[in-house]
Amino acid sequence: MRAVLPDCYEWSWFSEEKRLDFNGHVVIEAGDRVVIDPPALSPEDRTFLERLGPITAIVLTNRDHVRDAAALRDAWGVPVWVPAADAPEMGIAVDRLYVGGDQLPGGFVAIGVPHGKSPGESALWCAARRVLIVGDAVIGRPPGAFTMLPDEKFADPRKAREGIRVLLDERYVYDAVLAGDGASIVVGGRAALERVTSRPSREE
Repeated sequence: MRAVLPDCYEWSWFSEEKRLDFNGHVVIEAGDRVVIDPPALSPEDRTFLERLGPITAIVLTNRDHVRDAAALRDAWGVPVWVPAADAPEMGIAVDRLYVGGDQLPGGFVAIGVPHGKSPGESALWCAARRVLIVGDAVIGRPPGAFTMLPDEKFADPRKAREGIRVLLDERYVYDAVLAGDGASIVVGGRAALERVTSRPSREE
């Protein structure tokens, strides 16, 4: 468990299959302690989380980031929030549905990312923390940069790249971008996202 910003923490589980860190985040804001896309917790990380105080919600960014959410929901007795468009394919019982524009626990606003890998692909923006948390919209690889998943993961790679531009709307003020997969970028994250949108896909 590592502090990446004030009251924002990150932990990782390394996927041998993907050769990539799967990251979970916890943000303390507005009286809430929100866990996002949680991979497996080591005993030490779980103890650290519980010492922060009661977890109030678990939020998932897409259908493929269920990870350890069901077990943690049962252990902590807290609701799991999921994108409404992805809920039918998530394979777990869900407690709350959200769509782009919704206000979520912890001062987060959900941002729907169009043409993503799944119909409910979302990012989470917290104005108070000036942070954006992404699921599979981009991955943090190589460290210090963002890239997209392989073209075959998208119905239309060009539209998927264009869809990321919604995250650059001037309404969303942030510099840190915390990645669900790969390395997060705490300084210069917004600029790194801008560079992704300017690169052509393999189909162009």
